[in-house]
Amino acid sequence: MQVLKPSLRPTLTRQRLRQVSRQNNTCTCTSVLTAPAQVEQPKQVLQSPWQDSKWTQYKWTVYRGIAYDLTSFIERHPAGNWLINLAIGRDCTALFESYHLRPKVASEQLKRLPVLQGFPVEVVPSSPYPNDSELYNTIRERVRREVFKGQDAKGVHRTGSGKAAVAILGYAAVACGAYLFDTGLTTGFLLGLAGAWIGLTVQHCGNHGAMSTSPVVNKAMGLTDDLIGGSSLMWRYHHQVSHHIHCNDLELDEDVFSAFPFLRFDARMPRKWFHKYQHIYMWVAYPFLQLVFQLGDWQGLLENQTKGTTLHGANAFEKATVVLGKLVHYSIIAVIPAMLHGWPAAALGSAAYMATQGVVLAATFAVSHNVAEAKPLASGSATTSSLLTDYQERDWGVQQVLTSANWGGRIGNFFTGGLNLQIEHHLFPAISFVHYPAIAKIVRDECEKRDIPYAHYDTLPEIVGKFSRYMQQVGLAEQMPLQDGSLLQHTEAQRL
Repeated sequence: MQVLKPSLRPTLTRQRLRQVSRQNNTCTCTSVLTAPAQVEQPKQVLQSPWQDSKWTQYKWTVYRGIAYDLTSFIERHPAGNWLINLAIGRDCTALFESYHLRPKVASEQLKRLPVLQGFPVEVVPSSPYPNDSELYNTIRERVRREVFKGQDAKGVHRTGSGKAAVAILGYAAVACGAYLFDTGLTTGFLLGLAGAWIGLTVQHCGNHGAMSTSPVVNKAMGLTDDLIGGSSLMWRYHHQVSHHIHCNDLELDEDVFSAFPFLRFDARMPRKWFHKYQHIYMWVAYPFLQLVFQLGDWQGLLENQTKGTTLHGANAFEKATVVLGKLVHYSIIAVIPAMLHGWPAAALGSAAYMATQGVVLAATFAVSHNVAEAKPLASGSATTSSLLTDYQERDWGVQQVLTSANWGGRIGNFFTGGLNLQIEHHLFPAISFVHYPAIAKIVRDECEKRDIPYAHYDTLPEIVGKFSRYMQQVGLAEQMPLQDGSLLQHTEAQRL
């Protein structure tokens, strides 16, 4: 078996492009070297571990170039099977290393699992290596020492959100009761606020495993996403596998490319004539955001993939939550109100609910990664240099800082579940949001020591204004040339 060690990872710009076919039982790996165009490159037929029965019998994952069988560990995983399922069928390095405050936790556990000898590691798209980031290692060690006083081994970093969850769910219960009692525009608006608040906080923390040390509690809180109209299953794959690992990557972060061509979030995308108006019409479209999410959930269930990744590890129960959750949601939002108050009232209330939730989510989440500082808009900027570098060569910790922006402080932290402190959330997704204000001081300090830009805005209106301005700028900008070794030639392979 070929083992790709950190020191042997590619140092030249994308000399090897992997093209993996999902339809065939083989994997064609084509080497693309910096040679004259007329020289035909050799092709080699390799095994496809996603289709070859020799490997599909295992719940396999790849960590730092070595393939392991997770089968015996899934039900013993301390954080529950839903999180470990995300690692099945892909390189899990970034997932494992960004979810554990103690760097050796993942590697030591994996050493006890069966190694799959002869596994075709070379055809599995490789992951970033967070533990290779000097910035990330330094920040993480300071967080363990200064914020948690070495108590992270007891799981204290995953606790502290309980009171916030009670307050949020309590408000949601009251809003839901008022909606069912008198369905209409006002109660639909109030329930929409509740749905957005749950989406930003309770379900978000639960699905990240950051609400509690108990997997049962985290699963229950994560399933609230299904109650408000989303899908906890699709969210975990889209948000954690695609977005968190490859933040603002043009081809690997689903949040960047999924809305194209309607919205152009990156100057490397082709520009359409109507993009110059996107900073205006996006606000008309955001009220329909929740409906778009729901359609995407159904499509993802049917196709076994989101737009950014494949649901390799999703089990039958996880998939059933998509259907059951939608049925409960539709019953609460439309069916029961229609039975009690008639369809006109149900339609008005449902529309108010969806519109409110869509606008609030867009205004508090989309802003965090779509301002000029977090995008490759300015030539020569640190963010541009990072994102135009091959993703395997980037410093993962630096990328998370550069491609995110913060706003507000403790009050915003409470109402958004820490998403206002997006930099800290991307560095530590498995830590309860109540700890982010303390962590932010450490992150900013370490960034200042290294002259790494750290974007922070004082208020939500300020960053919303910057977001709108950026959307206008990128809507007018000429298309930037893609970096050498662009992933476009094997985007489908990398999204496995």
